[in-house]
Amino acid sequence: MTTPTPLTQDELKTLVGQAALQYITPGDIIGVGTGSTVNKFIDALASIKDQIRAAVSSSVASTERLQAIGIPVLDANEVESLAVYVDGADEIDGHGHMIKGGGAALTREKIVASLAQRFICIADESKRVEVLGQFPLPVEVIPMAAKQIARRFAALGGQAVLRCKSGQPLVTDNGQHILDVTGLAIADPLTFESEVNQWPGVVTVGVFAHQKASVCLLGTTQGVQTLVY
Repeated sequence: MTTPTPLTQDELKTLVGQAALQYITPGDIIGVGTGSTVNKFIDALASIKDQIRAAVSSSVASTERLQAIGIPVLDANEVESLAVYVDGADEIDGHGHMIKGGGAALTREKIVASLAQRFICIADESKRVEVLGQFPLPVEVIPMAAKQIARRFAALGGQAVLRCKSGQPLVTDNGQHILDVTGLAIADPLTFESEVNQWPGVVTVGVFAHQKASVCLLGTTQGVQTLVY
């Protein structure tokens, strides 16, 4: 008897992307996030694209991918609410709190998530953690405040590094910069998010506790595990 070959991370992402289709009701306007796992969800959406009235997207990249399969994309200002928002996570804890922003779209992701009645997180099991903070915490900042914000994180025991691309500071879809902060253990994500959001120059901190997941579809070696918070 041969032992089944474990699924690759890419295959797990495909599984959870397909599993998220069960949360889509025909005629819905849906929120769609950003990243490699979400790309698998968008690929899966192609099979039911005629049932999707429109989408609100959290990034230019996702907008282009949705339009390429024939799904209309609306501006967030054109909708009052969304039934669901489907997005990945860089980390998710046992309460549905997440770290997001590895793909640099955290501000728009948080805006779209705030419009949605339910946040469906799709992730592979490597993203499940007990305490947030192993993954470098992305923080979108106004460039002139970057050094001061880095000093404030240092006072908390964290080390903030400016994210660069091709040797230059990465510029987000909003024209801002990103600090990635290591050395933190975020035991109280709600309080932490509220506090850092108040710092002058912070556009968005990549802790999603106020906009936490309602459901996580977790790709595991045993298949897709559904976690409800």
